[in-house]
Amino acid sequence: MFLYEPKYIQFYNEIAKKYAEETYFERLLSFSAFLSKSIKFLTPATLLLMASFYKNQQKLLILNEQKKTAELTALKHQLNPHFLFNTLNNLYTLALKKSDQTPEVIERLSDILDYMLYRCNDTFVSLQKEIELIENYLSLEKVRYGKRVQISFERNIQQDVKIAPLLLLTFIENSFKHGVSQELNEAFITINISLKNNQIIFNIKNSKPTVSLEKNTEHCIGLKNIKKQLELIYPDNFDLDIENTTKFYTVTLKLLAK
Repeated sequence: MFLYEPKYIQFYNEIAKKYAEETYFERLLSFSAFLSKSIKFLTPATLLLMASFYKNQQKLLILNEQKKTAELTALKHQLNPHFLFNTLNNLYTLALKKSDQTPEVIERLSDILDYMLYRCNDTFVSLQKEIELIENYLSLEKVRYGKRVQISFERNIQQDVKIAPLLLLTFIENSFKHGVSQELNEAFITINISLKNNQIIFNIKNSKPTVSLEKNTEHCIGLKNIKKQLELIYPDNFDLDIENTTKFYTVTLKLLAK
C-alpha cells in the first residue's frame, strides 16, 4: 500500500488522507489499518483452505469406505471352512450307504454355497434369506450329528427387513463347534430370532461339554471377526451380550433393522 499508493492526496477523503500521510512504520504498527487491509487477502485464502480441507475430507471418506469394504470382504472369507469339509464327508458316507437323504443334503449344500458366493455380496440383505440360510445349515448339521444334538429354532418376524449378511451364522457355527462337536452325550442348541420396534433380536444358547479341549471360546477367530464386523457395519447401533457359565453359553445380539 505504501509503495504503490498514488500520491494524489487532494482527491482523498479525510480518512484516506489520514492514512496516506502516515509513514510506512506508522501504517505497519496500526492494528486497525492492518486488520482492514488484511481482510482482502485473508478472505480468498480462507476460502481456498476450506476448499482444500473439504477435498481432503472427501478423499479420506472414500479411502475409509474402500478400507471398510476390503475388511468386510476379508472377514467374510474367514468363515469356518470345516463345515464344508464335514458336510462333504457326510455326503460321501450317505452316498456309500445309498441313503435317501443324499439328494436333500446336496440340494441344501448347493443353496448354501450359492448364497455365500453370489447372493450376499451387498452390505445388507433380506433377513428372510438369512433365515433360509440358517435353516439349510441346521438341516445339514442334524444329518451330521443325528441324535447327539437337540435343535430348537424359533422366529417371530412380522415383516422382512435388512441385515448384514452371515452375521448370525457365525454365532451358530461357534455353537456347534464349541458346544456340540466336543460333547460325548446329548447337547442342545436353542435359537430365537424376533423383530420388535424395528430392532432385530437374536438369541442363541448352547450347552457346554463336560470336558472341553478349549478353555476360552470367547477369543476364537469367529467371534473376533463378528465383533469387528459389527463395529464396521453397525457403529453405535448394536448391543452384544455374552454369558459364559460352566454349563451354558448364551449370546444375545440386538441390531437396528435396515
